[in-house]
Amino acid sequence: MGVIKGEFEVTIRKNEVVPPAMPMQEYRLLQSNLDLLLPPVNPSSIFFYKKPLDEKFTFDCMVGILKTALAQTLVHYYPLAGEMVQNEAGEPEVLCNNRGVDFIEAFADVQLKDLNFHNPDESIGGKLVPARTRGMMAVQVTGLKCGGLVVAYTVDHRLTDAYSSQMLVLSWIEHAQAKPLSRIPSFQRSLLLPRHPGHYDSSIEKVYLPISKLQLEANYHDDQGDISRVYYVEAKQISELQSLANNPKNTGIGGKRTKLESFSAYLWKILASSVDKSHEKICRIGIIVDGRSRLANGDETKAELMEAYYGNVLSIPFGEKKIEELKKKPLSWIADEVHDFINGATNKEHFLGVIDWVEAHRPEPALARMYATRVTEEGPAVVISSGLRFPVTEMDFAWGVPAILSYYFPWGAQAGYVVPMPSPIGNGDWIVYIHMLKDQLHFIESEAPHIFKPLTSTYLNLM
Repeated sequence: MGVIKGEFEVTIRKNEVVPPAMPMQEYRLLQSNLDLLLPPVNPSSIFFYKKPLDEKFTFDCMVGILKTALAQTLVHYYPLAGEMVQNEAGEPEVLCNNRGVDFIEAFADVQLKDLNFHNPDESIGGKLVPARTRGMMAVQVTGLKCGGLVVAYTVDHRLTDAYSSQMLVLSWIEHAQAKPLSRIPSFQRSLLLPRHPGHYDSSIEKVYLPISKLQLEANYHDDQGDISRVYYVEAKQISELQSLANNPKNTGIGGKRTKLESFSAYLWKILASSVDKSHEKICRIGIIVDGRSRLANGDETKAELMEAYYGNVLSIPFGEKKIEELKKKPLSWIADEVHDFINGATNKEHFLGVIDWVEAHRPEPALARMYATRVTEEGPAVVISSGLRFPVTEMDFAWGVPAILSYYFPWGAQAGYVVPMPSPIGNGDWIVYIHMLKDQLHFIESEAPHIFKPLTSTYLNLM
């Protein structure tokens, strides 16, 4: 069961700015070359909590804990309390000015079990997640009629990638529990300096492009619109996809396809199948790769530094195939293609090459080609960002682990965006957030209802 748009209202009780508990000297944090590849988009993370068993955790009590812990967290994560500005070259950089983080206290006249978890456009967007306007981060804490709580935060992706976001919230939780920080963040941009002389493989030109190379979108009309939906995928279905994706010929080391590769291959195939008349169109799929361990490349000292590094250390390699080819080929062949293009980016030289490529094109802005894909002319495209390592059971501020964590990211590109996450049920199922064109998503729902099942309160044991 769930409610539709308009069936519950959210009342803003308080809107303030939480500054760092200890002010820092004002200065400007330069963006790394990898940061400069990110457009000004704002992903949101949302944690849904049941009513705490301990009655001392009233709404005011929980808000107080969250605000105090956030102020303490910002002492170490001081750029999050700043603002994005432009330098003389027109490039973005963070003005660390102790402005603070926008913090909204709200109340929603709805119970946790009645929220429409499947359709976040109606139940979450514009209601339970904060819009990031001035600062680098915004927080909204919403009390529910049942005594439950929703904690949501939105960050500027130009400073914060998924790994950094996870590091941030874990530190916030440690402060809330009065524990010492397990990791002190590093903003040491010298870890990602370009080489002199710089050099990069020609394959980098395929993954990224300068803004000047973008084709004008004069003929693009958003007739059908894009939507966000959330599903659960059962562990047995994931295992079956992996079995189908494993080529019997690949029996050696590295021959077995991972669950993510298998799922990605299936999504690539079904997305291609959503096109009736493909002609010579292609279908693209990109998978976000974190570069921290790749840049360390076995160096333990460098690994420790990169594990604490806050900022963007990612690349979006992708594969592209003709739609008819993807329709006809078996899943094992497609999974091999996924494995191959990911493998091309999971090494130190790829990331050093990206850094050098950006340096060669500065100060002209550049983008990942997947973000700039023109799906109406080139064919369907989707980006997958794995959240499967997100530590759901560690998201306990003091009153218990969340009943569900979710994601909300209408990112503004024509390509779709997919985030698989571990289910809070703990049985190996996945929760999958999908943002995609309406017709594409409706096709996926009709073709694979046994795999993509709408996320409900019943599944989450909230009824």
